[in-house]
Amino acid sequence: MGLLGLTGAFAGCEPGALTTGGGAVIVLGNAPPAEEDARTSDLLDAAEAPPPEDAAELPLDVRQTAPPRDAARPPPPRDAAPLPLDAGPPEHCAGGPLAAPIPGCRPAVPRSTGDPAQDCVNRVNQFRAECQCLPPLRRWVAGEACANTHAEYDSTRGPHAGFSGRICPESGFGQNECPGYNDINQVIQVCLQQMWDEGPGDDFQRHGHYLNMTNPRFSQVACGFYDGPQTGMWAVQNYQ
Repeated sequence: MGLLGLTGAFAGCEPGALTTGGGAVIVLGNAPPAEEDARTSDLLDAAEAPPPEDAAELPLDVRQTAPPRDAARPPPPRDAAPLPLDAGPPEHCAGGPLAAPIPGCRPAVPRSTGDPAQDCVNRVNQFRAECQCLPPLRRWVAGEACANTHAEYDSTRGPHAGFSGRICPESGFGQNECPGYNDINQVIQVCLQQMWDEGPGDDFQRHGHYLNMTNPRFSQVACGFYDGPQTGMWAVQNYQ
């Protein structure tokens, strides 16, 4: 079974339990590798882009500017049937983004489209919409070849090796990773749920996967996969 990984920050996690392993990498925009600021973590394998130098003047997180959740917005039931992809915002999102994710939010996995990369994007956006009323990320098609390359490269070198090494240009500014899972279905159903369950929190070493999934500076995500006979399924989500 695999660990979870994040680039921008790394996070390790088996289905059902956090484990040790990995570190954190923060990439300064499009800076070359020599200018990257790297951190390590005993808990997480996640990666995120750092705030710009003048970020003190900007909202650090959508959760700091969103209206507080109140009783008028009941959470969806656990394991509720997924909403159709074109259904629009859930009813409990009428007031806009929530300040924090709905506790225990575990939406049922949407029906597969037959395209693993699209299923991955849909699942990320499902958590964002149903669990915190956040707008969807666009599918970053141009970044998917690089994401696939990262997944294969990391399968023999460790989480975020390709992202940290900037082995391809469309790496994005933050990465989450599911190393050594059984198959794509387990990535979509289990790994992404584990990542979301790290929230809420601001400490990237503890909540990095969730923070990458909700970072208001990211507008798109590219999902990549590699299934090796000796390595299992490796999956990355590159955000930018």
